[in-house]
Amino acid sequence: MDFKAFAANLEAAVRTCIQHKFFDFKGRAARSEYWYFVLFYTLINIVISLIAGMISETIGSVLSILVCLGLLLPSLGVAVRRLHDLNKSGWWLLLGLIPLIGAIILLVFFVQRGTVGPNNYGPDPLGGYM
Repeated sequence: MDFKAFAANLEAAVRTCIQHKFFDFKGRAARSEYWYFVLFYTLINIVISLIAGMISETIGSVLSILVCLGLLLPSLGVAVRRLHDLNKSGWWLLLGLIPLIGAIILLVFFVQRGTVGPNNYGPDPLGGYM
């Protein structure tokens, strides 16, 4: 994949999560949508850390908190939709509250291929039986 395609996919995933499905916990999200949003979130945090290092840790901390709060609902939404793609309830996200083990289990879930074809949460986000 070339850089233009990568950038277009990243933009599409972020636009979907922030503009179109900001408060949406229904439906399914493909792996690419989830992981592109995670990449975006990580890049934003790196930029904030760099700003904090150049200007002030206090300003960086406040900025980081504001960004985290602003992206909280889209982050939760895409994670729940990702679990739905695996035909799992969004409540499985609570596994993240279990130190280390919960994060490992969720990571395994998030890298798995979703249910092929429709499931209890809607049609296949990849559009068919791939």
